[in-house]
Amino acid sequence: MKISNRRSSTGGRRMSAVVALSAVLALTATACGDDGSGTGGDKGDEGSGKGEIVFWDNNGGVRTDIWKEVIADFEKANPDIKVEYVGIPSTDYQSKVDTALQGGGLPDVGGVGAAMLAGFAAQNALEPLDDRLAKSALDGKLNEDMVTSLKAAGGGDDTLYSVPTSANNGVLYYRTDLFEKANLDEPTTWDKFYEAAEKLTNAGKNEFGYTIRGGAGSVAQALDAMYGQSGITSFWDAGGEKTTVNDPKNAAALEKYAALYKKVTPAADLNNDFTKMVSQWDSGTIGMLNHNLGSYQDHVKALGTEKFRGIPQPTGPGGKRVQVSNPVDGLGLFKSSKNKEAAWKFIEFAASHESNSKWNESAGAIPANTDAAQDAWISKAEPTKLAATALNDGSTEIVQLPYYLPDWNTISKADNEPNLQKVLLGDMSAKDFLDTMAEQLNEAQAEWNQQKG
Repeated sequence: MKISNRRSSTGGRRMSAVVALSAVLALTATACGDDGSGTGGDKGDEGSGKGEIVFWDNNGGVRTDIWKEVIADFEKANPDIKVEYVGIPSTDYQSKVDTALQGGGLPDVGGVGAAMLAGFAAQNALEPLDDRLAKSALDGKLNEDMVTSLKAAGGGDDTLYSVPTSANNGVLYYRTDLFEKANLDEPTTWDKFYEAAEKLTNAGKNEFGYTIRGGAGSVAQALDAMYGQSGITSFWDAGGEKTTVNDPKNAAALEKYAALYKKVTPAADLNNDFTKMVSQWDSGTIGMLNHNLGSYQDHVKALGTEKFRGIPQPTGPGGKRVQVSNPVDGLGLFKSSKNKEAAWKFIEFAASHESNSKWNESAGAIPANTDAAQDAWISKAEPTKLAATALNDGSTEIVQLPYYLPDWNTISKADNEPNLQKVLLGDMSAKDFLDTMAEQLNEAQAEWNQQKG
């Protein structure tokens, strides 16, 4: 019954994505004629390299100020180009682009991270950037792992559809003042995490040990907690056909993690996306928060640097740290752009040393530009420094999420976030939730393998 319901709601969208993906993989995506509509099949034009371009920010509001600063710098250096900034909340971005892909109105440049890349590329919406990059001053100046990650996410044909700008690793933030007052150890292991979550909770005084993400983006956080505790290091089995999501160890880990809701967390967490969760943590007396490097500056503004730390995720069995991959963010050039030359100049500028450093310092993220990654501010932003070290010193194993699946974003968000809320409320078991998700993932992987083969 679950399968039937799911296919009736998402099957058409998946089949459309698969058909488009087949064209991409076969390298036969010869765009339709330029009808000026700005849809996914519009091949656009190089343009004059001057005039106006439109930029869609995929994390509008949160990053609006720093993007406007970068844009002002760009316009000063390129007085013949004007950039129209459109800030779109991260929770609305995919639907906004999908609507424009069908009805027109795509921007020239947009934020295109790994999680959404496959779906956009499969619909022939993005300009391949390898040749442009090879002729650019950016060539050889971008983090190779981030470039590889985005190529892999783009559909498996080793084409670069998005220039990487940052990596935003997962972080466990904790209130050092509250931990010291309760005489608790730093939550470096999952056992210490659960102990602290319980001891720091006094619901009568509105004090909680943890804030759990139950709204938009909740599935990604749950996956991180699951794999971190289970110690499983691969998303697929040895044959690459069946997901490990519903492995009994993961189900047990999720059951334990979900049981934190309302026991050591605020009830409001059920509907909290990251902005509400971060705001709640910054303004209240909650011991711990799982988010990423992107909220570091928010915490500094709210708490200063003395009342909290941001450390890599806790270690699990045998002292091993396992995290799911956080998507690399980047900038894509939409194929329908009528001024690709000017749009590419903007991407180049945003990913250059000075701009990339400035943007990532504001965001607290790891720069994609290798020169920017050497700048002094990184050693002063402790969570960023620790995250970068954990990724490079061999202490962390990354479970690579299947961003290459055109349906990944739908499966990991719209299809399953409501079910995860049911798990938090006790209306659905962790096993049933994961079995449902695994069925969808295995079907998507089978379709992907068939197209590749």
